[in-house]
Parts: sequence; C-alpha cells; structure tokens
Amino acid sequence: MPSTIAYIGLGSNQGDRLAMIFAALKLLDEMPGVVMGILSQIIETAPLGGPVNQENYLNCVVQANFTGTADELLANLQAVENHLGRRRKVKWGPRNIDLDLLLFGDEIIDKPHLQVPHPQMHLRRFVMEPLVQIAPDAIHPQLVRTMKQLLAELEDQQ
Repeated sequence: MPSTIAYIGLGSNQGDRLAMIFAALKLLDEMPGVVMGILSQIIETAPLGGPVNQENYLNCVVQANFTGTADELLANLQAVENHLGRRRKVKWGPRNIDLDLLLFGDEIIDKPHLQVPHPQMHLRRFVMEPLVQIAPDAIHPQLVRTMKQLLAELEDQQ
C-alpha cells in the first residue's frame, strides 16, 4: 500500500505544553506506518471558544507520510492522546494534548467520527499559519485553493 501525505495539527494548553507536544511527536514517530516529515514552528495562541479563563495554547502542524487509511491514522492519533492522558470533558475545553487530522492526501471523508479535510481548519489562524509554513501550496480538496490562499483570505476577513 502506498503512503499518503497527511497533515496533523497539535495543540496543548495544560501542564508542560511543550513537553506534551514533543511527547506526542515522539509517539507518532514510533508508530508503524508513520514516517514523520516537516514540523512547523510552534506558536502560542489564545484559546478560541470554550470555557473562559483557559491558558494559551501552543500549536503546530506536522507533515507525516502514512501507510494505511485515514481511519487507521485517526485511531493512532487518538491512541497517542489517550496514552498522554487526554480526557474529553468539555467541548473546546482545556486539554493537555489535542491531535487533529487536517488533511489526508486529497481525500474528502465525511463520516460521523472523521471529517477530512478538517471542517474548521481554514477558519483557524492557529492551524493555517503553521500549515502554510510547511505546505503553502497544498490544495484544500473541497475549497480547491492553496493553504497560502486560504490564509490570505482569512487575514482579509479579519
């Protein structure tokens, strides 16, 4: 089975945020079928939505080549979150680690448990800025625009 280029968003706003992101990256790198690629800079951003008085997030995006399906990669991402102690208590609430499958090749997936491209990615600066650092010319398969174009449109709206 050939590998697929995937882009994964990582975020943390609880505990040692940087250590959590690096622990998640290490676990991803050790997974069968995963070959890690380019990592964006890690940026600090204010929380978007959710409960008030949350700490700021550290966010980044990593490229990975994955041999398997998007469902299998999602299961791997959730396994990493669980291993690192992620507990889903409040929607958009604080979290020690959050891994989002942003893009999986040029696939469009709409299942109850998995939507690719990530449905909100093009509206979130904390996703788009790091993604443009590592994949400015990647194409959003539904919006049919590059990541660089989508970030420019987001900046124009704000």
